[in-house]
Amino acid sequence: MDSRAEIRDFLTTRRARITPEHTGLPTHGGQRRVAGLRREEVALLAGVSVDYYIRLERGNLGGVSDSVLEALARALRLDEAERAHLFDLARAANTSAATARQRRSRTPYLRPQAQRLLDVMTLAPAYVRNGRLDVLGANALGRAVFAPLFDTAAATPNIARFIFLDPAAQSFYRDWDELAADVVAMLRAEAGHDPYDRGLSDLVGELSTRSEVFRDWWARHNVRQHRSGVKRLHHPTVGDLTLAYESLELVTDPGLRLNAYTAEAGSPDQDALNLLASWTTAPHEAPEHNR
Repeated sequence: MDSRAEIRDFLTTRRARITPEHTGLPTHGGQRRVAGLRREEVALLAGVSVDYYIRLERGNLGGVSDSVLEALARALRLDEAERAHLFDLARAANTSAATARQRRSRTPYLRPQAQRLLDVMTLAPAYVRNGRLDVLGANALGRAVFAPLFDTAAATPNIARFIFLDPAAQSFYRDWDELAADVVAMLRAEAGHDPYDRGLSDLVGELSTRSEVFRDWWARHNVRQHRSGVKRLHHPTVGDLTLAYESLELVTDPGLRLNAYTAEAGSPDQDALNLLASWTTAPHEAPEHNR
C-alpha cells in the first residue's frame, strides 16, 4: 500500500469532519470553501507552522516526533483507534519494507496449545482470528453458532470475505450495515499497523473489486478497534441470538485475537446456546440448518 497516500487521505478525511465551531476557532463569517478545518487552522491547533503541517498532510511523516503526533491527534480530535492508526502510519513511514518484514513475527497458524484452550471452552462459542480476519481455529460451539461462516468452501474462512461476498451474511448478521462498516474500519487499522502484509493487500483488492459497498467505505479511512460489544445474529437453526463478546490478544502470538461470546444467564439466548452445545457433544447428528 502507498504509505504517503494513506497518510494524506487519513489526515484530510479527519480534517474534513471538524468545523471551527467544534474547536472554538472564530469563523469570521462568509462562505467557507472547504469542508471542515482549513490546513492553517489545524496547524494553529497543533502548534506547528502551516508549512510544516502541509508537509505532513502530503504524506511525509518521516522523522516526526511523538509530541507532534500527539498534538496533531488532539487538534484533529482523534479517538483511541485513530490515534493508534496515526502512530502506526508514522512508524511505517520511518521503517523500510525490508526492515518491517524482518521484524514481523506474526504466527501464520494456530498453535496446538491455543486450539486446546478453545476446545475446553465448551460453554462459550469462541474462535481465533488474525488481523485480516482469517479464522484460524474455533471450538465446536463456535463452529455451531457461526455455521454459515464455516460453511464456506475456503479452508480458512475469512470474516470480511463472508460479510461482503456471501449473500447468507446479510440474513445471519441482524446488524449487517453496522458490522460491515466496522469490519472495513478494522481492516483499515490493520493496514496501517502492517502495510506490507501481502495477504491483506490482496484481500482489500479483491473486496474493492467485487463489492461497491466495501469500496465506498474503504475510501472513508475510518478505523476501529474491536475489543468488546454485542453481536445480534439470526442463526439458521435456533433463530435470533444476542451475544456479548470479548476480544483478547494472544500475547504469545502477535496479531492473533481470541473472540469469545456469552449470553445473559437465564435468557432465551442462553437456552439457544445450551441447545447448540448439546448438539455438539451428542453422539447423534444435529438437525440440518437451512441457509
